Amino acid sequence: MPEYEFVDVYVPRGVSRKDTARLLTDHAEYGHWELDRLTLRRDGSRRVRLRRRIIRQLRATW
Repeated sequence: MPEYEFVDVYVPRGVSRKDTARLLTDHAEYGHWELDRLTLRRDGSRRVRLRRRIIRQLRATW
């Protein structure tokens, strides 16, 4: 079963959808994050949870 690490990003209500999409695209391209969950709150702000897979290196034994 893959293991993931998560990060929560808070986007205030004054930020446009276009700017939010640019922010999330930058996270995806440069940090290898993918969208896990997006919550739109009543006040118009967004809470975004991003995840990326943890790749563990196995020790090589000789």
